[in-house]
This record gives sequence, structure tokens and C-alpha cells, in this order.
Amino acid sequence: MAKDFRIAESMEMLQNQGSKAVTTEDLLAIILGNKEKAARLLYQEQTLFSGQKDGLTCIAEEDYDGLKYRGGLSDRQTAQILAAIEIGKRIAYGPQSVCVKITSPGDAAAYLQKYLKHEPFENFYVLLLNCKNMVIRAKKISEGSSTSSVVSIPRVLSAAITAHATAILVGHNHPSMAQPVTASAEDKALSRGLEEACQAIGISFIDHVIISGKNYFSFKEKGLL
Repeated sequence: MAKDFRIAESMEMLQNQGSKAVTTEDLLAIILGNKEKAARLLYQEQTLFSGQKDGLTCIAEEDYDGLKYRGGLSDRQTAQILAAIEIGKRIAYGPQSVCVKITSPGDAAAYLQKYLKHEPFENFYVLLLNCKNMVIRAKKISEGSSTSSVVSIPRVLSAAITAHATAILVGHNHPSMAQPVTASAEDKALSRGLEEACQAIGISFIDHVIISGKNYFSFKEKGLL
């Protein structure tokens, strides 16, 4: 196979100037060893994907078969891209080196978005907080379908008690990304149930945040808590 000098140039730039100096397309090309396939994956007009999402978001949301088909990739190339994405997610979702303090619904939404905004199914998380509203950890409670998930209130409380949390904040995503973001009757009933259960055991229930892409709905902000 002939050497692709465009990729060699990208690798040289990465080595000399650091990864931040390299374009997203060139980073994909370095992983794949193929500039054309990187462009095909990234740019909407060259893929099966249409709509408002950027190409990188589309890639992050694809499963193995979808990614392979969209990019015209080999099994090895597909595995390389998925492995790179998963490493990125594990870094983003891993333990925080600096504790994060939740001071507003916007803070909560920003923290939850890194877990939820690219998920194709509805996931439900609880943020476990200490007495200063610092995040102890985020814990996934359930994963459902593209339209709903079943949430166990006892499981939420158990996570809070185990972590010695003094407050909790919960959040889930709407994979449809419909706008404006709204709370369903089921979401409201769940919030009431969690608020009552938390009051019973002396834990503060701060908010319920619904993530839809880059937007969010906060029960506290809307005066529903």
C-alpha cells in the first residue's frame, strides 16, 4: 500500500505541536490510516446521516454495525474507532480529580450532559452530594429504551445511603432530543416520589434535570420542587 503523506504530515504536526493542533478529520485519519474514510465518517454530506448533529456526535452515537456501514470501514478500523471513543468516554466519566460543586440547575445540567447527551437510550443517573453540594460520585440507576426507563426509588436511596450522601440530584435524558424539553407525567410522578422518600430519611432532594442534547429542563428552575 502506498504511503499516505497527508497522514504522515498530520502525525508530524501531532508530534511537534501536540494533539490540539491537529484537526478532527486528521485525528480520525491517523487512527484509520485513511484520509478518505475519515472524511466520509465526519462530514454529513458524505454519510447517510442528516440533520443538525455534527459528524463527531454521529460517530459517537453509532454502534459497531452502523459505524462500519457508514464509514465503509474494515472490522479492524471499526474496532479502532470504537476503542478510541470508549477510552474518551471512560476518561470523561471517570473519577474527578477536582471535586465539582453544584450551585445551580445549569451546573447540574453541564455535569450530567457528559454522561447523557450522546446516549441513544434513556438513562437515569443520580448525583450523590456531600453537605457542601460537592459531587461524591455519579451513579447510573437504570438504562431503558429510546423512550423510557424504569427507575427504582429504593435503589436511588440505597446509593445515597451507601455513599453517605447528604443530598441527591437526579437526571435522565430524552434520546429523541425533541424541543422544547418538557417533563412527562411519569417524570413528575417520579420526582414527587423521590422527594417524599428523601424527606422520610433526611436526605435533601435538590433537583431533577432532563437532558436533551445541549438543552435541559430543571424541575427546580420551573418551580416544580
